[in-house]
Amino acid sequence: MFGKESESSKTETGSEEWSRDVINRLAFAAVNEQRRTRRWNIFFKVLLALYLLALLILYMPTDWDKLGKVSEKHTALVDLNGVISDSTKASADTVINGLRNAFEDENSAGIILRANSPGGSPVQSGYIYKEIKRLRELHPDTPLYAVVTDVCASGCYYVVSAADEIYVDEASIIGSIGVRMDSFGFVDTMKKLGVERRLYTAGESKGFLDPFMPQKSTDVEHVKLLLDSIHTQFITAVQQGRGDRLHDNDKLYTGLVWTGEESIPMGLADKIGSSSYVAREVIGEEEIVEFTEKPDFFKRLSDRIGVAMVKGMSELFANGVGSVR
Repeated sequence: MFGKESESSKTETGSEEWSRDVINRLAFAAVNEQRRTRRWNIFFKVLLALYLLALLILYMPTDWDKLGKVSEKHTALVDLNGVISDSTKASADTVINGLRNAFEDENSAGIILRANSPGGSPVQSGYIYKEIKRLRELHPDTPLYAVVTDVCASGCYYVVSAADEIYVDEASIIGSIGVRMDSFGFVDTMKKLGVERRLYTAGESKGFLDPFMPQKSTDVEHVKLLLDSIHTQFITAVQQGRGDRLHDNDKLYTGLVWTGEESIPMGLADKIGSSSYVAREVIGEEEIVEFTEKPDFFKRLSDRIGVAMVKGMSELFANGVGSVR
């Protein structure tokens, strides 16, 4: 009896020790797994920090000596680049802020508005034009020169006509003094498809120029009046800006464009010259300091990261990652 109890007691004791050993091993394994997880978390965080630091270094200004020269006499540069719209980098707010800062800088010997735009909103263009006129009156001793690169058409030319002088390249495209409004018509297509247009309005002309309904002559006449009115405003602004430098030409306000070389005899532009030429030979200050308003650093950084991620993913898919070969 005693022997059997002793053996049973030993068996129970061994079982308990084995259970404790298993529990201890599981506990240590869990602790080790947590440690490994923390290490990987730290590793990836450090890797992300290094990546962001690399981007920061990559897109920070490298020519630090120029930053110290802002306090010296210089030529100020403001870019008007891209479609002129309230939602683009060529918006009136962006361009005007750059121009104001350039004019208000007491060391700006002159300002270059570097233009490369096909045009855009007549409202946004008008805002910039009027602000240039106002700033020139406030700062009569600071000249503003427009320098056209590839293209300066429509609303872009509206803007630069307010400058003291316009410089172009021989191959620049310039002009397009006109106004347009685009639309389309789907009436016949809907008939073929058997689709019925149902439009409910309050106001007899509220649905005018609806592309899914037949065109009305009264609507077209009304739009033409609107376009003619805006065109007249455009022409008036150009004539006030350019003055007697414009030469009589029946095609001047038809919306046509010309090369920079052709535009000079017409009075649309003054001379051939680049930004560096104007800074060096006309303004007399070769050092150019850019005043174009830029997005804040974190927005630019986030945009760059987003572009880099999209580019990386596209390259992965282009190389067939995850495909079966």
